[in-house]
Amino acid sequence: LVAVSVLCRLLTASLYTNNTMYSRIATFIAIAIMALVGSADAFFGGGGNSGGGSGTKLSMTKLTYNGKSVEVKEGTPLKNAVSKLGYKPKYSCKKGDCGSCTVTVGGSRIKACVGKVPPAPRLKSVQEKGLALR
Repeated sequence: LVAVSVLCRLLTASLYTNNTMYSRIATFIAIAIMALVGSADAFFGGGGNSGGGSGTKLSMTKLTYNGKSVEVKEGTPLKNAVSKLGYKPKYSCKKGDCGSCTVTVGGSRIKACVGKVPPAPRLKSVQEKGLALR
């Protein structure tokens, strides 16, 4: 509250005297106030997120292959996820150039050596069955 009153005084002083030093100080104080308010919102859980925590929901994707299913975090390397399922794609270049490690996940083709696990589907029926790996 004190910083706001100081900011108002500096802004009026910079407007009437046309002094750049006052405007720079006022800008610095305004940025500091915004940073403090933003960090307080992050610390106290502001922003309307219910349930507390950091606000980022950990999304799990269910993958299935030959009757076996496993739930993995969205964005994890695909080569780790397919190895949990027992699927062993061929790796030649290990950087995504040759395409020999390409697998089909839920209808889209992804290179397993450089690809990530896609986000979970929105349809409930597909969420329960999981994304098919071919």
